[in-house]
Amino acid sequence: MKTQPPAIFLMGPTASGKTGVAVELAQRLPVELISVDSALVYRDMDIGTAKPDAATLARAPHHLIDIINPTEAYSAAAFRHDALRLIADITARGKIPLLVGGTMLYFKALREGLSPLPQADAAVRAELDAEIAQHGIVHLHRRLAEVDAETAARLAPTDTQRIQRAMEIYRLSGQPMSELLKQQTQHELPYDILSIALVPSERSTLHQRIAVRFQQMLKDGLIEEVRALRGKYPLHHDLPSMRCVGYRQAWQYIDGEIDEGQLQETGIAATRQLAKRQLTWLRSMPDNVELDCLQPDLFQRVVHTIEQARIAHF
Repeated sequence: MKTQPPAIFLMGPTASGKTGVAVELAQRLPVELISVDSALVYRDMDIGTAKPDAATLARAPHHLIDIINPTEAYSAAAFRHDALRLIADITARGKIPLLVGGTMLYFKALREGLSPLPQADAAVRAELDAEIAQHGIVHLHRRLAEVDAETAARLAPTDTQRIQRAMEIYRLSGQPMSELLKQQTQHELPYDILSIALVPSERSTLHQRIAVRFQQMLKDGLIEEVRALRGKYPLHHDLPSMRCVGYRQAWQYIDGEIDEGQLQETGIAATRQLAKRQLTWLRSMPDNVELDCLQPDLFQRVVHTIEQARIAHF
């Protein structure tokens, strides 16, 4: 007999239909939704993040949406702290926490705890910025391979953000990031967790969805949104908010670095890469119930999965 309170994780790549399913579940179950998305935390970033609109949020309120300004940073550690508090509060109210999103690092941090990685250091980051400016990111990737071959092997030679972070960790700690990650402390969550992963049976169909959605974001005013953000906040292109997929490309377009065709091409390509990384994360996570997000009866399948787990009755 189950003695731990239940919690549901609803995960999937971008454009897999997570939000729609979660909102419908909120109409049928005594759940409260917690967003697990590193982009939805930002205020005024609505179009490029595919943030649920006001009517949807009125029907199904989400925790951890619109909680910081685009000038601020939000980490996996901050998410874990906030999510644990919210899950406890929701459970105390007699409801079921339903965590929905595509930031797999946040799900992993919540379930497994965090590794002892050093905090970002502005001085070291500046040194690395100068090194990249002088020699290029591929040079830094080669340097990383010399001190942390395991991490370098899984990073593309052009992945500036992650290569820089891995080198920063090495220079601050004197240890490879791959070794520090292995020192992670395990934390068993005191909840009966049902993990549902929405995974496409055909990658090409997901790619079509991604293309259509990005084109719609442009029609809905993504460029104008980024211009407005730049006018309202003291932003620069290296902020985590402006490195989000879509926003990085819109920034480049506004600055004249790419044209309209390149904006669409690079934005869709970056979103596909994001989906690929999300799917890799999902397939490495244990105990997921995988459902094909392309099936027309997806919601019914999710309902059946929840009923089978005896978490709730509809």
